[in-house]
Amino acid sequence: MGTLIHFLDRWERRVCLGAMLLLASIMFADVCMRELSGNGIAWAQQSAVYANLVVALFGLGLATSAGSHLRPRFADNWLPLRWHARMQRVADGVSALFLILFALLALQLTQETHQLGETATVLRVPIWPLQLLIPLSFSSAALRYICFALRPGLAPEGR
Repeated sequence: MGTLIHFLDRWERRVCLGAMLLLASIMFADVCMRELSGNGIAWAQQSAVYANLVVALFGLGLATSAGSHLRPRFADNWLPLRWHARMQRVADGVSALFLILFALLALQLTQETHQLGETATVLRVPIWPLQLLIPLSFSSAALRYICFALRPGLAPEGR
């Protein structure tokens, strides 16, 4: 399980880095074109938005792996400290279930979009391949939570 989490972390970091580099390159080229010719690149902004979505979606798995999600901490001391380990395992399991549910709903949305043949207005390309990243990212985060629930030693420290 640890090897799986490590593989997902490496793969998602690379995807995020590539998408950030693409985003920065597209926006830089667009600004240069606007300054040099007075006209930008027509598809630049939409492409940059898509690259940003990739970073956000795969950042979910990375945040899960690092234990860096924002969460309210006001209820952390409501239960006795001796229950903390069990409650954390339950929380990891419930988080996995919610993420699996969201992944299934996102997959259904993606299938409907594919069947309808919807395309991006500016780019004129099908949007279902980008939407497919939604259930993929939710599934990746769910897989991590399943690993954390089954083997708490794999979970990030201090969460």
